[in-house]
Amino acid sequence: MASTAPLILRILASSVKTAARAGKIVKDVMEKGELGIIHKGKSKNDVQTEADRSAQRCIITSLSKQFPNVSIIGEEGALDETEIPVDWVVTEYDECILNSTCPANFTGVKDEDIVIWVDPLDGTSEYTEGLLDHVTVLIGIAVAGKAVGGVIHQPYHDYLKNKNGPGRTFWGLVGLGVGGFCPGTPPSDKFIITTSRSHRDEMVNRALNALNPDELICVGGAGHKTVVLLEGRAHAYVYASRGCKKWDTCAPEGVLEAAGGRLTDIHGKHYDYSKNAPFPDAQGIFATVKGVNHDEMISKLPEDIKKAFPY
Repeated sequence: MASTAPLILRILASSVKTAARAGKIVKDVMEKGELGIIHKGKSKNDVQTEADRSAQRCIITSLSKQFPNVSIIGEEGALDETEIPVDWVVTEYDECILNSTCPANFTGVKDEDIVIWVDPLDGTSEYTEGLLDHVTVLIGIAVAGKAVGGVIHQPYHDYLKNKNGPGRTFWGLVGLGVGGFCPGTPPSDKFIITTSRSHRDEMVNRALNALNPDELICVGGAGHKTVVLLEGRAHAYVYASRGCKKWDTCAPEGVLEAAGGRLTDIHGKHYDYSKNAPFPDAQGIFATVKGVNHDEMISKLPEDIKKAFPY
């Protein structure tokens, strides 16, 4: 079946299995207690661990083996050529996705049309601090520069109740829908925004204040914030900052839009996920769930905030 399914379904089906295997690697590194922390940039929160490196090797190797002509971009860049364990190379597919009816606009998509954006461990800072429920593995799928699908895997979902549980995997493809979960509906009697727990500055706070939420949910990781939306715990994810990168948002955008929501910059424009696109999401993040008027919410942001993120 895998050999006859459309390319985009094969990539999504492979990514679901691969993300879960990478999540197991993330948990194994934590269990051993040797995190191998490296500071990548000037910020104290910009760190990389052995879990980031090993999970990326698993994902890149597995997807490259299955789809050698598709562009794959990982957060950790080109890692050293290190032989990885055989059981890190995933060759299985999610049969449910393979057996799905591919949206007509994706049936003829070719290798060169697709870019896969990988964040092997989104929420690394939280991972090192023991906030394990904030951690996700992200594999995003872009076609012709637009995020159209992806996978968000939570290796530590419900871990306080079941330490050895398998985690949880959300997947989506625009036109096909979502799987692995049932999207929730946020409360109708109050307005809730999710935003960063650690990367907050005056600009972020001013944008939040302009939207006047009844409640803020402050968590780490773009993947985790998107899960908060998908679960129906918040109406919007707002981040007026340049802190995110394409590998942070490709999978969240693809899954959220497959569920009927939207993820754009703070001007309401979709990011370009082509292979040569610059990595930073330089115009911030603005995401809403199905049923929320995305453009109306963006119109509430002061013009000087929008002008602070020019093209």
